Amino acid sequence: MGPARLKRSGDVFLAERGAVFDGNLRVPGDLVLPPDSHVWGDLLVNGRLDLGPLSTVGGRVDCREAMIGHHAVVRGPLIGTGDITVADGAHIKGIETTGTVLLRPGVIIGDVRTEGLILIHGRITSGLLVGRQVKVFGNG
Repeated sequence: MGPARLKRSGDVFLAERGAVFDGNLRVPGDLVLPPDSHVWGDLLVNGRLDLGPLSTVGGRVDCREAMIGHHAVVRGPLIGTGDITVADGAHIKGIETTGTVLLRPGVIIGDVRTEGLILIHGRITSGLLVGRQVKVFGNG
């Protein structure tokens, strides 16, 4: 199988399911990585990132906004300028953003720093949580 490629539709770039990118990846718009996709370096997205379930980023992530799928792994920090949602069971080294951060049950995360809200649904494992306000909904 050859190197993974991105398909473009306007400002949105889309990878094929199970795509593997060796090294760093830079995208000049929004990026959709379907389930089981892997970037083995840093990921720089000038727009929104949708990281599919069971996907991996081996380094840091820089983006505007992000949706991290369930059981995805980001081994470096996730740096954003907008809202970030992290689905059930995902693992992230840490988050720094200016928007709202939503963390779902089972998330394992380092420190979270935001100028906005941190919303936690269910039980998570985390480092320091710094935001305008931290709200926890349920504990199961």
